[in-house]
Amino acid sequence: MEITAVELIGLAAFWSFFYWFLSHFIAGLSRDAWVEYIRGPESDEMLLEALDPIVNEIEDRMHDKLEAFQSSFFGSLGAASKKLDQSTGQATIKAVTRDNPILGFVAEYLMKRGNLGDLVGSQSQNTPPKQSQEKEKLGLR
Repeated sequence: MEITAVELIGLAAFWSFFYWFLSHFIAGLSRDAWVEYIRGPESDEMLLEALDPIVNEIEDRMHDKLEAFQSSFFGSLGAASKKLDQSTGQATIKAVTRDNPILGFVAEYLMKRGNLGDLVGSQSQNTPPKQSQEKEKLGLR
């Protein structure tokens, strides 16, 4: 049996059309079935099960990054506080007055008052002293 060129072209056209129709029909059925499944309640459970490892990985990475930031932040804050205590001498004063709570309270008060006094003193040198003005309110003083 011999196949002529016209028959070969006809068979190729027929099978191409059949394949195109079949593939579009199957794709349409598959798409419709998938849409119905996604709208159903069991798809949520499947999606959660599929995404569970990804969510766990994100949680682990965020936890690790948070721990690294926390140790970095509080470590630098502690170092800065230690340098500040060393530069002001407050650590020495606190160590000396550790055994006597009243002396420690007085020393802490003087340290706070001294810092405030330095700020007020530097401002008062730059500005002239102001005279207080009293106003009489309805004849009452």
